[in-house]
Amino acid sequence: MIEQEAKSAASHAQKYTRNNPYLSYVRVNYLLTGEGSEKETRHVELTLDESMTYTPGDAVGIIPENRREAVDDVLKALGYKGDERVLDHYKVEISLDEALRTRLGIGKLARGSVGQYAKLAPDVEGLKVMVGPDNKARAEEYCWGREFVDLATDFPGVVTEPQQLFNVLQRLTPRMYSIASSQAQHQDNVQTTVRVIRYDSHGRSRQGVASGHLGDRAGVGETMPIFLHSNANFRLPEDNSAPVIMIGPGTGIAPFRAFLEERQATGAPGDNWLFFGEQREKMDFLYKDQLQGMVKDGVLKRLNTAFSRDQHNKVYVQDKMQEQAAELFQWLERGAYFYVCGDATRMAKDVETALLDVIAKGSNGTLEHAAEYLANMKKQKRYQRDVY
Repeated sequence: MIEQEAKSAASHAQKYTRNNPYLSYVRVNYLLTGEGSEKETRHVELTLDESMTYTPGDAVGIIPENRREAVDDVLKALGYKGDERVLDHYKVEISLDEALRTRLGIGKLARGSVGQYAKLAPDVEGLKVMVGPDNKARAEEYCWGREFVDLATDFPGVVTEPQQLFNVLQRLTPRMYSIASSQAQHQDNVQTTVRVIRYDSHGRSRQGVASGHLGDRAGVGETMPIFLHSNANFRLPEDNSAPVIMIGPGTGIAPFRAFLEERQATGAPGDNWLFFGEQREKMDFLYKDQLQGMVKDGVLKRLNTAFSRDQHNKVYVQDKMQEQAAELFQWLERGAYFYVCGDATRMAKDVETALLDVIAKGSNGTLEHAAEYLANMKKQKRYQRDVY
């Protein structure tokens, strides 16, 4: 038994990593949201090497590049041409242009970068007032909605050698996206669901580094360095007859599409219940045809949707949970596993509050009793979250 486990762990140890990614091809990249939607959400499929395996619940790491315009703006603000030579984090000599494109995080400005930048110009008044623990709030306020190009423009002439940028800027890191497919159905590729971030701030048009790359520069046939990342804390129950309740608004739907495809492919007898939420049904119902097909085929026993902007009062997934409180509690009593994926700041907290309420109502208990019940579910790994 131990030998088997060791073998499966070894086979899951991936040959490709963040430092040695696989150069994948974009197979499919299309818009999931309809015309008029306030969001731009895309479905992306990437080819895999035959040695690469994943399990529903895992993530795909995507290694983006900074866009050409952003790199040019930084070079201009710094007064460099881009052909200057620098040593990267591994002491490999490359051009400054390549460093800004593929090695350094020139997007979202971090407070640490302001501090390091200020060290290069200790006498500049405007920088002085943003350094040290007492000025944390002021530095945070300055960073909000800004990128490195703003700092370099507001305080020019500070960087006197291109190499200094490796102390000032953070590394350009991979972005992790929940996998939205089951390998039992898609042997040679990995799929994900990406919300492309675009916004204007401080007089400039901005975009998310990875999501912008996938939105604008990752057409079919383009290459993309990727690796797979295991997430053992977000897994379907080992007992495939156990019921599963999934709360996945917005791009939080991704791992649950993988869960459902897996259960469909393996013929798992367990009941599945999905709560999905977005702004408008007409434009934002991600994977609508596939999900409704799964309801028809009996793979998805229950599908509850909450479209917040389709009526005067906003309705969210947690409101739909409250409406279904009695049946939800019955499922929990039957040993259902409860999963949440998506926004950590508000949604996940609101869902947990609603879940405690459902348990208290269903068991005629107090909130203290509900908290104990939930703590017990966590111990049994029946309450799992993948929030960001």
